[in-house]
Amino acid sequence: MNLRSVYRNSRGINFSSLSNKMTPYIYIFPSALFLGAIMGFPIIFSVVMSFQKYTLETLVAKNPQFIWFENYSEVLNNPTFWVALSHSLIFTLFSIFFQFTIGLGLALLFTRAFPFHNMMRGLLLSGWQIPSVVTGTIFLWLFNYDYGLVNFLLTSFHIIVEPIAWLLQSDTALVAVIIANIWLGIPFNTILLSAGLSGLPEDVYEAATVDGASGWQKLVYITIPLLRSTIFAILMLGFIYTLRVFDLIWIITKGGPGTATEVLPTFAYRLSFISFNFGQSAAVAVIMMAVLLSAAVVYLRLAIQYEEKL
Repeated sequence: MNLRSVYRNSRGINFSSLSNKMTPYIYIFPSALFLGAIMGFPIIFSVVMSFQKYTLETLVAKNPQFIWFENYSEVLNNPTFWVALSHSLIFTLFSIFFQFTIGLGLALLFTRAFPFHNMMRGLLLSGWQIPSVVTGTIFLWLFNYDYGLVNFLLTSFHIIVEPIAWLLQSDTALVAVIIANIWLGIPFNTILLSAGLSGLPEDVYEAATVDGASGWQKLVYITIPLLRSTIFAILMLGFIYTLRVFDLIWIITKGGPGTATEVLPTFAYRLSFISFNFGQSAAVAVIMMAVLLSAAVVYLRLAIQYEEKL
């Protein structure tokens, strides 16, 4: 073998190795380009806008000026922002807790065979397919003061003496929208938890039954530990979906009465499309994104620690 053939072979081997390394990136590139155009550009544009004086006047004149952190200062000094932030956290945490708890109970129920369980599961999942606007309209009728079903049932069973203005009182409006969001999110939790339960090993439960473990002990010491990674994912997705809920609250209360149900998405909407202060609205959106990214980092750290323990 002469020197030229050795050189050609070495070139062929290097090119083949380089091609094998680049092949995954070639397949990923179209999706990355699409996501960058659809998601990356709006995010970058919002971040840039949050540092600009971007109002209706500057939008028409096409001369937004950089004011750096002035939008964030105005937002953080606005008392409504802190009210919206506290409502967002209350709305998110209570919704996730009850959605997950009820969803886990229903998922455990549907693992058992009983008459019409498939039909009941289908009816439960049908609620997830209803648009949020329709759901909001339904609960707007359910909590109506004059002819709402909730007041009718409560007065019929003598739980309350007179109807309650659920959506017109500051101390009950937030409770009403939380109940509506819980109902909307239960099917999502039930689906994912049912999928996780179906993959658990049966021999572990059989051994626990032989050892005399009760149903509660199986749930606490077997089911929940084995579902830990699934639970982390569900809670993380629930936090992301719930914190950015806008349409359901806007249909039912529009953030009212007053600021009783004002959350960060409705606050950003008011700044953008009512006050026409797009810069401050973008600042609120960036703050929301920072909160979600922080939650994602915490989730990834917990997931990595769990995988390392395994």
